[in-house]
Amino acid sequence: MKLAESTIFLNDVRLYAYHGVLEQERRVGGEYSVSLRVHYNIYKAMESDNVTDTLNYAHLLDIVKREMASPSNLLEHVVARIGKAIFKEYPLAESIDLTLTKLNPPMGADTSGAGVCVHLINDKTL
Repeated sequence: MKLAESTIFLNDVRLYAYHGVLEQERRVGGEYSVSLRVHYNIYKAMESDNVTDTLNYAHLLDIVKREMASPSNLLEHVVARIGKAIFKEYPLAESIDLTLTKLNPPMGADTSGAGVCVHLINDKTL
C-alpha cells in the first residue's frame, strides 16, 4: 500500500482571545474559531499504531491555545505565529492550511465571522 497524502487536523476549535486593532477588542476580547490541516506523512504511524510516530493533534491544540493567548493587532500575525510554532515543533510537517475566524467582528454587519486563511509551506521540506 502506498500513501498518497495525509493530514492531521483540528476543526472549528472555539477559543476566547484578545486580538484586534481596536482597544476594546484587546480589552474585552471575543470568540474565535481555528481550523487547521497539517500535511504530514502518517505512514509510519499507520504501520506501528504508536502515537510517537505521528503528529499529535492534542499537542497541536496546545500550540494553537498558546499562540491564541498572546494578543495581537492582526489575525495575520496570529496565524504566522501558529504556523512558525507548528513547523518548529514538527519539522517534518510539509505544509499547513489554517483558517482563523473572528466570530463577531466589530464591523456593523450581521455576519458569522471574518478572518484569514493561509497555506503555509515548510521551507525545510521543499
